[in-house]
Amino acid sequence: MIVTHIRPSGMLCIFVLLFLSACQSDPVTVTQHLPKAGVTLAKKVVFLAGQDSHEPGAHEHQAGSKLLAAALRAQHPDYATVVVYGGWPEDDSVFSDMSALVLYCDGGSGHLISNHLPAFDRMLAEGVGVVALHYGVEVPVGSAAARSMLGAIGGYFETHWSVNPHWEANYLSLPEHPISAGVRPFKQLDEWYFNMRFVTPAVGVTPILAAVAPAHTMERWNGAHSGNDAVRKLVASGVPQVTAWAYERPGGGRGFGYTGGHFHENWQHEDARGLVLNAITWVADGT
Repeated sequence: MIVTHIRPSGMLCIFVLLFLSACQSDPVTVTQHLPKAGVTLAKKVVFLAGQDSHEPGAHEHQAGSKLLAAALRAQHPDYATVVVYGGWPEDDSVFSDMSALVLYCDGGSGHLISNHLPAFDRMLAEGVGVVALHYGVEVPVGSAAARSMLGAIGGYFETHWSVNPHWEANYLSLPEHPISAGVRPFKQLDEWYFNMRFVTPAVGVTPILAAVAPAHTMERWNGAHSGNDAVRKLVASGVPQVTAWAYERPGGGRGFGYTGGHFHENWQHEDARGLVLNAITWVADGT
C-alpha cells in the first residue's frame, strides 16, 4: 500500500484552489440574431440576463430572455436581438445602436447595473428604453443604482417598503395604452411584487397592471421583503396594487417595470407574454 503524506501547507493550497474553482462564475455569453438578408434593420434590443439563480422553473433568466427575444423577432422580423447571459459583457460595443435594454436578472446589491452605472446612465442620456423584469426592479435603497433605476423606469422595489409574496393576481381591466393593446384581462399566480417606490411626483408613470392583493400576502412577519405597517394598511383597505407600469422620462426615453416573471412557465401565457412584448416594442419606439 502506498501512503501519500501531504504537509499542512500543501493541504491548504489544495483547499484554496478548490475554493477558487468553486467561486468561478460561468463565462458571459452573447447570442445575436439579425434580420434576414434583404430586411432593413429597424431596432436592436439587448437582453441582459443574469445567472439563473433558483431551482429549475424559477428565475430562468437565460431561457426567459431567449424565449422573449424569439417571440419579439417573430412579431418584428426587422428587429435584431442580443441575449447577454451571465453578467455584464466585457465589450460594451454589444450595446451600440440599441433601442432598448431588457434587464432580467437578480437584483439587490448584486444587480448587474450597480458596477456599471456610468455606462447605464449614458444609455439613459441617449434615450435608450429600459425594461426591468421581476427581481431586476430591485436595487439597494438610497444607492446610486436606485437613483438610476428611478430615472430609467420611474419606480423600483425598495426594501422595507415593497413586498414580494406569491399570489394569484386577478387583473380585471387594463388601461388604454400601447402596452395593453390586444391584451385581455387575465389571472396569474406569480411572485408579484407590489408597493413600489415611484418617482415623486409620479409624473409620467402610468399603471398598467393593478390588482387587489389578498389578505394572505401579509401573513409573513415584517422584514426587508415580507411586510411593513404601511403596506399592511393598504392591503387591509383593499387598495389595488400596481405590479407593472410604464414611464415616460422627462428628458426623453421610456421605461417599463414588470414585477412578475418568477416562474418560467408563465411566459407561455399569451396575455402576460404579449404585454411584455408590447412593452419592449413601446420603449424601443421611444428612442
